[in-house]
Amino acid sequence: MKHSVLLDTSFFIRLLNDEDPLHKNAVGYFKYFLENEITLKVSTISIAEYCVLGKLDDLPLNNVQIVPFNLKEAERTGEFAKIIFIENKISLKKLFPRAIIPNDSKLFAQADLDKTVSHFVTSDSRSKNTFKMLKKSTIPKFEIISIDVPYTHTFGVLDL
Repeated sequence: MKHSVLLDTSFFIRLLNDEDPLHKNAVGYFKYFLENEITLKVSTISIAEYCVLGKLDDLPLNNVQIVPFNLKEAERTGEFAKIIFIENKISLKKLFPRAIIPNDSKLFAQADLDKTVSHFVTSDSRSKNTFKMLKKSTIPKFEIISIDVPYTHTFGVLDL
């Protein structure tokens, strides 16, 4: 089975801003994934986040599969959010009458339930910390790739 990666909003922000300090890293990962036939996926949740300050037309959607948020993912999100709320020591009173679910929980649920996703690609330190908290109580089936580290280091590739 071919594997894929789920790209976070922060990845696209860096990819599309050539003045961002992580732009070169984002471009390197993007090219590496395409050249190695790794399917690139983006959640409709990340697209919504990007569109707060960016435009849909800016996103390289010709090279990326769009993943909608569905019912099974909503259920898994609740499970993940509960773990994260407990790890953050958020009391049940603060979750009543309704809990505001962080988008990281939703994106992690999507990555976890998609049988092809092996990695969640981000530069967001909050996402990385949330993932560490989540791993204290469950074993997600994906790992994080931080674009703070060049792809050549992550994949052991010589940059010739």
